Amino acid sequence: MERKESLNLSMLFDFYEMTMANGYFRQGMQDRITYFDVFFRRVPDGGGFAIAAGLEQLVEYIRDLHFDEDDIAFLRSKNLFQEDFLNYLRHFRFTGDIWAVPEGTPVFPGEPLVTVRAPASQAQLIETYALLCVNHQSLIATKANRVVRAAGGRTVLEFGSRRAQGVDGAVVGARAAYIGGVHGTACAISDQLYGVPAAGTMAHSWVQMFDSQYEAFKTYCEIYPTNAVLLVDTYNTLKSGVPDAIRAFNEVLRPRGITKCGIRLDSGDIAYLSKEARKLLDAAGWETCTISASNSLDEELIRDLLQQGARIDAFGVGERLITARSEPVFGGVYKLVAVEDEDGTILPKIKISENVTKITTPHFKKLYRFYGKDTGKAIADYLAVHDETVDDSQPLVIFDPDATWKKKEVYDFTARELQVPVFKNGELAYALPSLPEIRAYCQEQVDTLWEEVKRFDNPHKYYVDLSRKLWDVKHGLLEKNG
Repeated sequence: MERKESLNLSMLFDFYEMTMANGYFRQGMQDRITYFDVFFRRVPDGGGFAIAAGLEQLVEYIRDLHFDEDDIAFLRSKNLFQEDFLNYLRHFRFTGDIWAVPEGTPVFPGEPLVTVRAPASQAQLIETYALLCVNHQSLIATKANRVVRAAGGRTVLEFGSRRAQGVDGAVVGARAAYIGGVHGTACAISDQLYGVPAAGTMAHSWVQMFDSQYEAFKTYCEIYPTNAVLLVDTYNTLKSGVPDAIRAFNEVLRPRGITKCGIRLDSGDIAYLSKEARKLLDAAGWETCTISASNSLDEELIRDLLQQGARIDAFGVGERLITARSEPVFGGVYKLVAVEDEDGTILPKIKISENVTKITTPHFKKLYRFYGKDTGKAIADYLAVHDETVDDSQPLVIFDPDATWKKKEVYDFTARELQVPVFKNGELAYALPSLPEIRAYCQEQVDTLWEEVKRFDNPHKYYVDLSRKLWDVKHGLLEKNG
């Protein structure tokens, strides 16, 4: 078979999803309504929370879900599927409902980031792509948020395209990093496609192309007088790099009245070099010159640098951000939680395991977040059965999902439902926010978390508890099937 020239992402599925879809079709079960949840079991890097991302790309995929004749021919070549099923795929579209937590929301283990209600074959075939979108971008957004918080308000730029795992790793990775809080990216196409502000100045090769470092700096200042950020560590940072930068600033920028400029450190003892460079710049009257740093940084190194008194105004963070190198798997899963009878009755389903963390929470659910009325801070998340409502004018008892006895009472709180309708009967029912709106929402929502939840080391465990009704359903199924 010839290689297909165009890429149809509807074919990006694990093959067992197609064999199951065919099996449902053979049994007349393809249209039975099912409910699936996308959730994760633990926060990467031992953190206290994650950041939900990737919904926009999932929406684009769902809207274009189809199989063309090349796809049908490929599936026919596997000699597993009969023509009536292949004809069914010719007319395949998503007709179900989807609810999701908006991008940028801080989220916690065990709660549904995406809920799919759809005919069995449709819900099964979107599993891989739904997980791919949510897992990858939530991972990078979460890592970026850690890096940004470590930087303590200083500018952070994403510099990782050349070390990313493939094209999407770079392009949508930069998008996810922006949601998490970085101020921009080195990846130009992410700016073109998504509006992630792209920026950059020079590499060491620029300096090496000239007969002298000073000539390289002066020329760059002349070409880009309003964007003069000079890389000063090609040769000797303190003996020639910073002095040559100061000379170029004096001769090109100062006569024009330009005071905005910068230097970048990319190697060596950055804490020491930044402090010494700051002294040289200030002594020369360039107090407004910023110092940025790059070179295999992450949140731990940034925190260490600042604790050592490094004089750094901005950080360029590359491979350890775009690959989430310290823990490069988010671990989200896609699990069946309910099916519908012909009369519309919803029957909860559970997955049981000797590993308690792998026991699912069954049923079609609602997800609430409770905020203290006195502080505005998030105090707990609450999973309830879909037909329950929360009366936040009264104290409420919530139940630990994994314990047979542990419960607590919350009071003086405001409840907010976290999931929003995204698709209804296969039609988009959600106005996708702009990327700056998502980023601002993320920052706003992270600010509602207590500092104890946000700390890097041994963060406070945030409660995600169940309603009494849902707790009874879960433990009833455990007793019945255990």
